[in-house]
Amino acid sequence: MRFLPAGPRSLLVELDDLDATLAMFDALRADPVEGVVEIIPAARTLLIRTAIGVPADGRLAAEIAARQSMATRPRMVREIETIEIPMVYDGADLADVAAHMGMSVTEVIDAHQSATWSVAFCGFAPGFAYMTCDDPRFDLPRRSSPRTRIPAGSVALAARFCGIYPQDTPGGWQLIGTTRVPMWDLSRDPPALLRPGIRARFVEGRATVRPAAAIPRSQGDPALTVLQTAFPILFQDEGRPGQGGQGVSVSGALDTAAMRRANRAVGNRADAPVLEITLGPVRLRADAPVTLALTGAGRARVAGQQMPTTFALDAGDELFIAPPQAGMRSYLAIRGGYAVGAVLGSAATDTLAHVGPAALTDGATLHLANHPALAVAEPVEEPALPRSGDVVELPVTLGPRADWFSPQMIAHLLAQEWLVTAQSSRVGIRLQGEPITREDTRELPSEGTETGAIQIPHSGQPVLFLADHPLTGGYPVIATLSPRALDLAGQIPPGARIRFTADAPFQEIKVQP
Repeated sequence: MRFLPAGPRSLLVELDDLDATLAMFDALRADPVEGVVEIIPAARTLLIRTAIGVPADGRLAAEIAARQSMATRPRMVREIETIEIPMVYDGADLADVAAHMGMSVTEVIDAHQSATWSVAFCGFAPGFAYMTCDDPRFDLPRRSSPRTRIPAGSVALAARFCGIYPQDTPGGWQLIGTTRVPMWDLSRDPPALLRPGIRARFVEGRATVRPAAAIPRSQGDPALTVLQTAFPILFQDEGRPGQGGQGVSVSGALDTAAMRRANRAVGNRADAPVLEITLGPVRLRADAPVTLALTGAGRARVAGQQMPTTFALDAGDELFIAPPQAGMRSYLAIRGGYAVGAVLGSAATDTLAHVGPAALTDGATLHLANHPALAVAEPVEEPALPRSGDVVELPVTLGPRADWFSPQMIAHLLAQEWLVTAQSSRVGIRLQGEPITREDTRELPSEGTETGAIQIPHSGQPVLFLADHPLTGGYPVIATLSPRALDLAGQIPPGARIRFTADAPFQEIKVQP
């Protein structure tokens, strides 16, 4: 085993292969390590996350290594659910797959149906399961050029795995067919059809699929109407941790501190759902007397007058939030809370995974939940936020894959000022500069990624993952942003520049007695 740093409360355990990884995953579930709150299994790694106050250091590595003797035992044999998945073999890459395997298309279909596919782990998107089988012929490369859109229900192969895309998404796997069986359905419990340990067999045919049941929406007293918004407005809270087994990332507010300040300013729980507003302009109308608080980048104006952080509106009053001069995102809380339904225990909207409440656009109506509210907090001065053209320093931990890059490229990452491009989003900040290259061009097996991971794709232009990033990724992560800098990163506008700083060189985490 190798233990690689992924932040102060995260480390990556690298093992020899998938079998060793799943055996260690079983061992850690059978004998949990105190302080570990989540484990994300992948092809050759386990991403370990710890509770607040529990460092991901050599002592934690020692606790994990102590379970290795359990991982070397034969895996527990237990009754495992097997699901039959009807599909049609109409994939665009089926002929290429047959040529690569040295088989006819008919032989490929027969081999695919003869295999029993076992879910090793989930990631990439909610409900996307990495399934493996004992037939070594299915160890296939990804496409040299990924597709920008793969339709939901596509059955695909790559790197010893079979997967079914639960939604329309980009991807680089080899497409061999389609199924109508939904992989992700929020009316099910749990929503993911395929989960670690479940087995699947494929049969040729079309499935009869029942419509998904409607998810009930919370209602309350009408409070606000969106009259105009330049960008969709999102509900956000502190996210949904602990759902990695279904391929679901945490998501949540990009500037958590601003979200909490807004809630405290109106007497709500600090983690109550708020509105996350990107840039502007935004106009809202009060449909009843309400008390609001606006924090983050924006400033509230009513009838041309600038409001303090906390302010009251009467029915018919209009609130205007102009595009901010600094920062990117504003947070609007309402006393008593918004009436919004939770999905997997959270009202956060994950824009990549399409999990959570629908985005709000012109004409949307917001309702008041009338939750009990406490005394309001004293106003807190908003921190200075970066502007376009500013240089922002962000602290990072080098790793977990810094050793895939030369010392010159590590120095290049830290010396350069990286331009924040307009293609940035809640998924990640896309940076531009002199590319980071590596001599080792092998593919990285998919592995868990943290919020704040700095991934280096083939282009050499870094991507800094934010709250809606994919749970797993297949490009090496050269460094990981310090958690204390995530709020600031979520406020950096296009046109600003980022300089990364590291307090220590990259080194593996050594097991401490």
